Amino acid sequence: MDLARGLAARGIEPDFFARRFDTGLPEFALVEPHRIGVSWLPGKLRDHWFSWRLRSAKRAAGVDVLIGCNRVDSSEIAVCGGTHRGFLRAMGREPTRADHWQISLEARQYANAEIVVAHSELMRDELRSLYGLPDDKIRLVYPPVDAARFHAVDMDARRTLRRRFGFADDEVVLLFASSSHARKGLPLIETVVRHTPLPVVIAVAGRPPERTSERIRYLGYLEDLEDGYRAADFTILASKYEPFGLVAIESAMCGTPAIVAGNIGCCDAIAPEQRFVFAPDDAADLHAVLERATRVARTGPQRAWTAGGRAALAYDPDVAAHVDALLGLAWQIEARRRQPATRTAAAHRPSA
Repeated sequence: MDLARGLAARGIEPDFFARRFDTGLPEFALVEPHRIGVSWLPGKLRDHWFSWRLRSAKRAAGVDVLIGCNRVDSSEIAVCGGTHRGFLRAMGREPTRADHWQISLEARQYANAEIVVAHSELMRDELRSLYGLPDDKIRLVYPPVDAARFHAVDMDARRTLRRRFGFADDEVVLLFASSSHARKGLPLIETVVRHTPLPVVIAVAGRPPERTSERIRYLGYLEDLEDGYRAADFTILASKYEPFGLVAIESAMCGTPAIVAGNIGCCDAIAPEQRFVFAPDDAADLHAVLERATRVARTGPQRAWTAGGRAALAYDPDVAAHVDALLGLAWQIEARRRQPATRTAAAHRPSA
């Protein structure tokens, strides 16, 4: 949807290929939709069918440059927001037959694309080491964030939000936003918080945790997640595998520092003063970082160190800048072909 809005602002109506469309979204009016149905297939075959059907749909639509935001083997620009081989390695899992199918499609996607966009340094490293891609085929482009939604608020608004969520003034609240708790490290965080004398509380947004307590509270699914960021003292991620970690970026832009494991892709993209980094899967180091973060949260006027916005990051998160980067890559491809660019397209899986 960011791409749809950004391209519309450049006067471009992209062809958009998806499994389904929500016609009630305002962005639906900004694209030329092409639906490729997959619901009749078993789940493990859907990606392959979508990719296969997309080849002919792309030709029929007269698309010159396809930006693939999911696994498709006909994109000129393949966007890498995570690799399956990297995921299996980080989780310590042996690949199943279905995993091999996914890896095969993913490998074709990267091999066939003219340019592969890596959303983090971690992804660039995985593309080189796990898929054998040469450096000159990879471009590092961090993902965009909607600054109109994710921005800091003043102290009065923050106090109001803390009361709304039931956070006490003397609590140090760690927001944990997740739909995959085991992968994102909730068991490690729970263990540390359960045994610490620090006044730390975990506020879980997204999928319900297995259990709640005075230290572990469930906020539900937050449509206004930005207010959850603003009400908390920190956002925390302890993922076993996190190709980027957009919640940490969104949190920093809302003026709330992120506590993140050092293996998380967005670490280098957050300004040093907005991040607290601990060693992956290391309970002792996480506790040490929580001690330091708690001291910071209790010094000076609360949150005076968190300005949020663009200054919180080491890159420009503006959607327009991201779209300009992708269009620049599309023009490079067209220049190689010595043909004028006529249409740009995006292939997207709505659940992504």
